[in-house]
Amino acid sequence: MGFRFICILLLVTGLILQTVHAEEYWDDDDAFFAEIEAEYAAAPSQKIADPFEPFNRGMFVVNDKLYFWVLKPAATGWQKVTPSPVRTGIRNFFRNIGAPVRVTNQLLQGKGKAAAAETGKFFVNSIWGIFGLIDASQQLPSLQVPPEDLGQTLGKWGIGNGFYLVLPFFGPTTLRDGVGQVGDFFLQPTTYYTSGNPEGWAAVKATETINTTSFRLGDYEAIKDASLDPYTAVRNGYIQMRMQAIRQ
Repeated sequence: MGFRFICILLLVTGLILQTVHAEEYWDDDDAFFAEIEAEYAAAPSQKIADPFEPFNRGMFVVNDKLYFWVLKPAATGWQKVTPSPVRTGIRNFFRNIGAPVRVTNQLLQGKGKAAAAETGKFFVNSIWGIFGLIDASQQLPSLQVPPEDLGQTLGKWGIGNGFYLVLPFFGPTTLRDGVGQVGDFFLQPTTYYTSGNPEGWAAVKATETINTTSFRLGDYEAIKDASLDPYTAVRNGYIQMRMQAIRQ
């Protein structure tokens, strides 16, 4: 199965956090996928620590049902009533305000030039892109750098994956990436915009997730039907994607 297909599975089974990571890679960097797909096809089978596999498979089924019963109907309705330019603007906005996560982790990894480019991209999109609704920086190749998060930073520092875990709503992760996601949570501006208001935070994340999924409706069903074991495909694809992201 092609690695792009694996990332579609990640996109819709990681209902909140992994949706954002997978979607960033999917849209921003075809070269990234060309490289990682070749590695994925050539790489030998590797041992992945999955001591909670029965639990993880159960949560995978839960997320699958949540997709078909909740996320897909919501995204379908959103797609029907919201023009594509509006949905694209919302996607661009959420990417733009996530800049503090990327810049901080670029600095923690010693990538000063990438942090400067990411900062420049944020200001270009915020000013000329009307608060990030338009990706005004896409015509500036020097500002296009790979996204970074704390899970990648910890990996750069030599910390291994730890055990694999699938959580309801949050989808696939590892012990290292789970710790990283907690750190990234406190770097996200939306965390503070909705401080003390869990319902507000949930509404913001639901909007982001539904909007993102509205661009990929139908893909998950096709790829799931083509996979003999979607759980294993997602698990292996997730680990490969994160390994390549760390190596960038």
